Amino acid sequence: MRMGCVVSQLAAKFAFFPPSPPTYRIKKRDDGRLTAVSASAAAPIASADDDSLDVLLVDTRRGNKIVAFYLRNPYARLTLLYSHGNAADLGQLYDLFVQLKVNLRVNIMGYDYSGYGASSGKPSESNTYTDIEAVYSCLETEYGVSQENLILYGQSVGSGPTLHLAAKLPRLRGVVLHSAILSGLRVLCHVKFSFCCDIYKNINKIRKVKCPVLVIHGTDDDVVNWLHGHGLWKMSREQFDPLWIKGGGHCNLELYPDYIRHLCRFVNEMESITTETRLKKIRQTLHLPRRPSTATTTKCCGIKFQRPKCAECKCAECSLPSCTKCSCQPKCTRCWRPGCFKCFCRPKCIRCPRPSCPRLSCLRPSCPRLSCPRPRCPRPSCPRLSCLRPSCPRLSCPRPSCPRLSCPRPSCPRPSCVKCWSWEVRRYSDSMLV
Repeated sequence: MRMGCVVSQLAAKFAFFPPSPPTYRIKKRDDGRLTAVSASAAAPIASADDDSLDVLLVDTRRGNKIVAFYLRNPYARLTLLYSHGNAADLGQLYDLFVQLKVNLRVNIMGYDYSGYGASSGKPSESNTYTDIEAVYSCLETEYGVSQENLILYGQSVGSGPTLHLAAKLPRLRGVVLHSAILSGLRVLCHVKFSFCCDIYKNINKIRKVKCPVLVIHGTDDDVVNWLHGHGLWKMSREQFDPLWIKGGGHCNLELYPDYIRHLCRFVNEMESITTETRLKKIRQTLHLPRRPSTATTTKCCGIKFQRPKCAECKCAECSLPSCTKCSCQPKCTRCWRPGCFKCFCRPKCIRCPRPSCPRLSCLRPSCPRLSCPRPRCPRPSCPRLSCLRPSCPRLSCPRPSCPRLSCPRPSCPRPSCVKCWSWEVRRYSDSMLV
């Protein structure tokens, strides 16, 4: 554990670059509400009569106090939880939040990581995870936002805490990854394995996200290569049409018209997703059984039973449900093997309704029950040409294995036939006894 803390602290020194000094500071107004004041002009970031902005101080599990901005839109149906990139704070992103709030018609919740802006603590990977969890809890308790009405937005380093929270929420409405990274170490060098010193292993978490994922990346990004965004989009379970901005860099994608246009399309489609559609998708991902249908059945009775499947063949007919009141069940149409369970399900006797009637007859020549113990064969077309019963109407020779049915005759082609000779001796002995 101590080794992991040392590695995390070492990675934090090279991964996080908070603005110094911060671009804003928190001030308490006369009515007790908090407000954000610009550090350079000493003027409020938002106007004093603007009630659409709430400045919050949120407590985390690690004892830090982080600053969050909540911008409400009266016509919004969804809420966007924004995790910003490196070397930025809320003072620089306030104008962008206002544009997104108006153009996308959503509520915006942005926050500063521990050690960024006016938030206390030191920046680290584990602190960013607890920061976004605390902000999500604040959205639930203070504003009543459920995960079904929440879209997570992560830019650059912010894709780490975004995917961390998205992997834990199975009913999220959507996820937006803006210039996202596969992992921290893969930004510096091209490696195919994850190491203990690596941070933000998004490559392992993207597969756990169960909601639509939109990836936005610039093709000329010189900080995070375009292959990072393409790889995350390929590995996502539910892909949305990606936005590859031709010529876009790492920090200027918001200036392109396709950026806001594609985001509006994504938000509109997320709003149009009904609860029934989302439950159907969640049921498919969780492999839950379907609820039984309440419609009336067209069978002769309402009780249904599952017939055992054929042990040797996997045909569809063997698994059809059958009714106990139906007089005849279809046979297996794909196999006639003696070991098949369904091949032995013969139709009932035509003359009597008893299943155990000895007059049951099998229409298959390969049936092992052809030698039935009946005293008289009732079928003229009996396939047994060599019958051992004396009263069989088709009997023409008492010797089953004789090659000639009209034997013995002087013109027998086999004079030295042992079977024919033994038959003559036996007939001569019988005549002497008489």
